[in-house]
Amino acid sequence: MSRTPSTVVPIRNMPAILPPRVTCRNDPAPAAAPGPRRADGGPRWQAVRVQETLVVDAANTIGSVPDGWWRDRAGAVTRLRDALAALADEYAAIVLVVEGAARDVPGTPAVRVVSAPASGDDAVVAAVAAAGPPCTVVTSDRELRARVTALGAAVRGPRTLPRW
Repeated sequence: MSRTPSTVVPIRNMPAILPPRVTCRNDPAPAAAPGPRRADGGPRWQAVRVQETLVVDAANTIGSVPDGWWRDRAGAVTRLRDALAALADEYAAIVLVVEGAARDVPGTPAVRVVSAPASGDDAVVAAVAAAGPPCTVVTSDRELRARVTALGAAVRGPRTLPRW
């Protein structure tokens, strides 16, 4: 039995907030197999969830919204962490990379918080390298974008996240 190569396709009617990637593959199941079949009797198509990791550059993300975050960096990161928890069902793992005054923000069962010992960008790159593909990074930092795309990660802007 031969299979067609997997391809990534968008799901219709999904929210615009970081939709999960779904791979559709041709299922060469025999005609007697249960489940829907195409009208022409051909094989059915199945949606297969891709276990993707979401890595968020916290400093860059909170800095993209001028809401007074500079007065309480840890509080802003805590609000971001809690907003990311709503996406936990969509990703295999969510990693929030923090630095500076927000280093002491604890993780939650839904969001792993990584405290950068020095450069936050280096910690994001290390998190992407450890996660491997598929991985999506949330940042608007152009240099960081280039570094993580070289590792095979997709990049989204901070405004694609739920409002925190």
